[in-house]
Amino acid sequence: QVQLVESGGGLVQAGGSLRLSCAASGRTFSSYAMGWFRQAPGKEREFVAAISWSGSNTYYADSVKGRFTVSRDNAKNTVFLQMNSLKTEDTAAYYCAAGRITSMSGSRYDYWGQGTQVTVSS
Repeated sequence: QVQLVESGGGLVQAGGSLRLSCAASGRTFSSYAMGWFRQAPGKEREFVAAISWSGSNTYYADSVKGRFTVSRDNAKNTVFLQMNSLKTEDTAAYYCAAGRITSMSGSRYDYWGQGTQVTVSS
């Protein structure tokens, strides 16, 4: 069982930056791949970024590539999403998820956090 708690969301102007954190409970965090997803009002959940259990492999949605960076600190049971050059279209609730396989599909993740809101103003 893994429990995930996101933090770091907030209101930021376009062009600004935010760093999201996802703290995980449990001693097996380092064995899980981690993903970030987002969902805007009235839209389906979409993949943002993923990182393998070791951190050696990362994947990004085309819409955030070059602007967002996913990383993890297994010693601290935490995964991060550094978001730079934010755009108004990045406004959404952001969720972290843990799964056994690094995937861009939300269905491959077993555990989800409660989400943190990111709002980017123009």
